[in-house]
Amino acid sequence: MNEKFNNIMENKWWQEIAVVGFSFTIYTLKNDWMLFSSFVSILMGIFIYCILYLHAQFNRFFILPILFRDKKPVAYLLLTLITVFLFSIVLYELTSLGMFNKCHLYQNSHQRSYAYQLASVLGTLVCILSPIIVFKFYRINKKQTDETLLFNQMQLNSLKGQLNPHFLFNTFNTLYGISLEFPERTSDLIMKVSQLMRYQLESNNKQCVTLEDELEFINSYIQLEKERVAYRCDITYDSKIDNENVYKISPMLLIAFIENAFKHGTCAIEKCFVRIIITVENGLLHLHVVNSIPKKTDVVSTKIGLKNTVERLNLIYGKNYKLDIKEDKNTYIVDLKLQLKKAV
Repeated sequence: MNEKFNNIMENKWWQEIAVVGFSFTIYTLKNDWMLFSSFVSILMGIFIYCILYLHAQFNRFFILPILFRDKKPVAYLLLTLITVFLFSIVLYELTSLGMFNKCHLYQNSHQRSYAYQLASVLGTLVCILSPIIVFKFYRINKKQTDETLLFNQMQLNSLKGQLNPHFLFNTFNTLYGISLEFPERTSDLIMKVSQLMRYQLESNNKQCVTLEDELEFINSYIQLEKERVAYRCDITYDSKIDNENVYKISPMLLIAFIENAFKHGTCAIEKCFVRIIITVENGLLHLHVVNSIPKKTDVVSTKIGLKNTVERLNLIYGKNYKLDIKEDKNTYIVDLKLQLKKAV
């Protein structure tokens, strides 16, 4: 239904019909057509309306461009006033002809005055031009909105394209570390990595996935990291969702913050920790990630994952999210809050 309505709103011919219908209805009410008792009166009324419509179209195609294209409001106003006076004179002379005495149109004395015809020309011009201008700006705004959405989608696809190799690189680094420490587990872990990769590929072309699927992916990744460093690192993960199945989220939007915590929080031999808490209440998602910061580290950070994720947040949510990142000598804290949309 909405798509059909949008098609009508964007179709110029339907817009013209709507403008004619609107202005013609106002014109008939103004002239009390319910009192007309002859077919001749109706024909004469339509004839007068055609003149008024012709004047409005003349202003639209020949005078209005002076305002919008040439940016000359004074010239537009002067030419509009001149044409209004000229057309009102034409109507005044027409209504003074004898043929109007044989119909019930313009029988009242005030309707046959020049002031009345001037008001008719000016009023009809406003009734016709106003919706035309509104429709014009609607089409312009719709075009700009579509172009912006297309550009944003291209940017999102580009960011995803950068994020996917980044995630793949980090995952294989994790798998490599596990294979060195526990070679007997390698075969099972390869299967887990394969599931992560499958989710990554399948969700790559989707704008949104269910929150349940995204959390399952995050949980699998955390379990993989536990296999690698749980013997020397305190890892805590907790999620509390009011209803996982009714929310949707952009795929792999949260993983960069979690990857970063494991990458930097577990790179030292000394006691380290990673704490991840995800809560959703009434659609408000809160991601809280805390990791320890080692005194010395050889890990080189490109920050590609975090940078791309922040850009994705800006493109998807604009200003409707809150991200706080704090760092001191011992800990690195990420707090992300965003409002999720319900899955249809």
